[in-house]
Amino acid sequence: MYRIGLQKTVLIIGLGNLGEKYAGTRHNIGFACVDEAARKLDFPDWTAKKDLKCLITQQTIADSRIIIIKPTTFMNLSGEAAQAIQHFYKISDADTIAVYDELDIPFGQIRARQGGSSAGHNGVQSLIDHIGEKFGRLRIGIQNDHTKNSDGADFVLSRFSKEETSLLPALLKETTSMLSEYMHGQPVIADTRSFIV
Repeated sequence: MYRIGLQKTVLIIGLGNLGEKYAGTRHNIGFACVDEAARKLDFPDWTAKKDLKCLITQQTIADSRIIIIKPTTFMNLSGEAAQAIQHFYKISDADTIAVYDELDIPFGQIRARQGGSSAGHNGVQSLIDHIGEKFGRLRIGIQNDHTKNSDGADFVLSRFSKEETSLLPALLKETTSMLSEYMHGQPVIADTRSFIV
């Protein structure tokens, strides 16, 4: 007996802002994570889809089509791209996961969960406004000792410290591992992982 077609389509959304001004900032860690996962897992080069408001790469893993996107809108309008992609490819929130920075989680931790609020993250709020709140989350901690003494908007748009930058390869390796598990059919569960040993 032959199985015809793919069983499902999975959507992974990295949140960030395009442009050199934002490259390497804490707020762009979602972009960095999906860039690394796409590179390590041998996805094709990114392709611009103006009508879907994103950069996209995709491939088939097992019996699923895996689509990774980076919205080309600004962070606060990320939901427009998510909605366009979901409608075009008929993807549900249950098969969607967003990867983004989380100011309330310490640097060194990655937390996964299904659904929830935006916790004040404008990019996530845009996703909720456009596709609902039941999508999966991979939240990358960016909080450090300077967070409380900094303006939140300025802090997330600042670059990682020298020490943090030295630890980013470990972070990206761990998020790639978690995304690979998701691509291979593992559900998003309430999970906290530390990449700093």
